[in-house]
Order: sequence, then C-alpha cells, then structure tokens
Amino acid sequence: MRNGLSIVVRTALALVLGLSLAAVPLATPAAPLVIGSARVTIAGTSNIHDYTASTTTVRLTRVQLGALPAGGEFLENALKPGVVEAFEVAIPAATLKSTKDGLDKNMHAALKASEHPDIAFRLIRFEASPAPAGGMRAVGVLRIAGVERQVTIAITTERKDAALVVKGSLALLMTDFGITPPKALMGTIKTDPKVTITLELALAANLT
Repeated sequence: MRNGLSIVVRTALALVLGLSLAAVPLATPAAPLVIGSARVTIAGTSNIHDYTASTTTVRLTRVQLGALPAGGEFLENALKPGVVEAFEVAIPAATLKSTKDGLDKNMHAALKASEHPDIAFRLIRFEASPAPAGGMRAVGVLRIAGVERQVTIAITTERKDAALVVKGSLALLMTDFGITPPKALMGTIKTDPKVTITLELALAANLT
C-alpha cells in the first residue's frame, strides 16, 4: 500500500513539475545585429518636376549569422559572403514622405499601403563586386505592394565608430511590381515608372 502511495505521489510531482516547466516561455536568442539609424529614399521624375520620398523607419525583422571567420572585426566579418544565413528588413510604406504637396497620398495609394503595409527585402546572399574596390552586391527578394521580384543591390560599407554604415542603390520600374505610376491634377502631372531606391543603414553589434 505504501509503495503504491509512493508511486502515486512521485507521479503527481512529476506531472506538476512538467506542467510548471512547460509554462515557462523559452528565451528568444537576441539578434546579433541591430540597426542604429537608417534612411531609405525613393527618387523619381515626372513631366513637371523631380521628386523624392524618404523614411527613417526601417525594422530588422530577421537576422541569423553562421560561423564567423577567425580574427578581424565582428561587423566586417558578418558581411562577408556566406556568413549571413538570414537578413530581412521591412519599411512601412506609409512612413515614406516627400516635400511635394499631394504627392504622399497618391504615392501611398499607388504602393497599396493599406493592403500591403510593408515594403520588405529578404537577403539571399552577398557577392563580391569587382567595382568599386571593396564593393559588394546584395542579391535578394524585394516585395513592394505585395509583389515579389529578385533584385541585386550594389552596396558599399564604411566603418564609423562602433557602427558599420551600409549604403546601396537600386534602379527599378514601378510597373514590374504591378504599380501604376501616380498621376496628379487630373492626369496633367504624370510620373515616370523608373525610380531609384537608395538606402543607408548603420549596423551595430548587439552586445546585450
């Protein structure tokens, strides 16, 4: 009888401990990189004037690094080909602002910001670029207005204090992403479908 009671007690304790441990959330590993500052700008032209729209709101939604090469600085090594296993950023389309009256509303509508709030870029790989010296190419998938296209962004890097500043540019056609170039004033102002996206990200190592 005592043996049977002891077995019951031990079983109950094991169940209680198991449930208690299961209720404790597992800690999420901290991202190895963080964005210290950022700016993304879209520049284009129309039959009336040039325009730009920019935002400083850029979220790092996923980052994962593989084995880092021995020696050297962490940030420089992190951007070497083959080290980054996952890197994704998102830009809220509605945060893009210009200096032209009435442009923002038409731009956000063209970007379908209500249905597809984020412009996103998912890195596939880094490639060394022959020019300029030390330059790189970021090959990845760009999603705008819900449409995805593979793109190649020419980038350069520069060390500034504790951050690594990554600059890049990409020319594309809005129509490739199913976007109708915005018009204004009953169609008298028409924008060219070709735009240039430039970015500047200050990446820092997450030491927390």
